[in-house]
Amino acid sequence: MIEVLRLDHRPKRDARLTTHVALVSRAFGASKIYYSGQQDPSLENSIKKITKNWGGSFKIEYIKNPLKLLQTKRTIIHLTMYGLPIQKKISEIRKQRNLLIVVGGSKVPIQYYKLSNFNISIINQPHSEVSSLSILLHKYFKGKELSINFKNAKLKIIPQEQGKKLKS
Repeated sequence: MIEVLRLDHRPKRDARLTTHVALVSRAFGASKIYYSGQQDPSLENSIKKITKNWGGSFKIEYIKNPLKLLQTKRTIIHLTMYGLPIQKKISEIRKQRNLLIVVGGSKVPIQYYKLSNFNISIINQPHSEVSSLSILLHKYFKGKELSINFKNAKLKIIPQEQGKKLKS
């Protein structure tokens, strides 16, 4: 089981970014996203609607105290540009089955670094949380996430070289 925790959501500032973190979480194989900061019913409804239309059983949940979530029995992976390179730790991470991936917000408190089993960087340069999450999940699943078949999908893209084809 892989779940994601998005820290410090601010609806006016982070609406698109948190939505994209949730979309990548779902599409790349996570089963749930938690988010902290300010509760955002619009975000929750958007992700529920996507899951209803595009399939799967992905869940979204607001959590008031995200540090409590880190105290459950699971492997915590904190994505940070200050962490160890993913290529040095991915083999060890793949051995873990119950993961919580922490994706930062504005400024991540030091407790998250201390409570995490892995502080992982994708690159030691400023970059997007969305790209870090997608690369971590891609490496974890060894590319198999690109072939996920989402059950109960009302909509499905029919791949083609040109144009757009959607099966509903």
